[in-house]
Amino acid sequence: MNNVPQHIAIIMDGNGRWAKARHLPRLAGHREGANAVKRTIEAAAQQGIRFITLYAFSTENWSRPQDEINGLMDLLCKTLDSYTGEAQQKNYRLLVSGSRAKLPPTVLEKIDKAVQTTAQNTGLTVNLALNYGARQELVHAVNTLLAQGKSEISMDDISAHLYQPTVPDPELIIRTSGEERLSNFLLWQAAYSEFYFTPVLWPDFNAQELQKALDAYATRTRRFGGV
Repeated sequence: MNNVPQHIAIIMDGNGRWAKARHLPRLAGHREGANAVKRTIEAAAQQGIRFITLYAFSTENWSRPQDEINGLMDLLCKTLDSYTGEAQQKNYRLLVSGSRAKLPPTVLEKIDKAVQTTAQNTGLTVNLALNYGARQELVHAVNTLLAQGKSEISMDDISAHLYQPTVPDPELIIRTSGEERLSNFLLWQAAYSEFYFTPVLWPDFNAQELQKALDAYATRTRRFGGV
């Protein structure tokens, strides 16, 4: 258990390519990706992981076609409804990282209900990165500190003013679909994270693929700049 990370973060990539390979609309890939989210949350809880951050929708994703955005927001509402009930049964807690700006009122309502309903749960914390951008998060933290009258800002100050300051930095960041970049995800928090890249498309990700990532993590030695 000492080799199991406390916090894993996942860049869930490949929904569109999964759908294209099957001659399906992109939204079909997103729907199957939502099933992968459910499988992965359950697998993470069984592994004893305490926090999982999922990159669900980036600030850059607003440039996608409007019909795809509308479909994603509708899928998010349905997923949050389903998640809230399951979270209560399984003692999961939901947090959301990101800006509330531009999110539809219906989505904000579902988010607030899920967060409030699960606030006292003590099991796995699912941190949903929604309308999230790491650079925007840092700008938000600095502007908040400046508004407080800070003339000199420390690293601790910035850490305390991130979207979810109580969530520890991830020990392991996983990215699916074969891409190997952070894409504006957790730039501050990832300073000493281990990375695991897999060619598996996100809709095909499951407990076995998570185990492969954890096995790879268990072989790493984290020195934090030491020897």
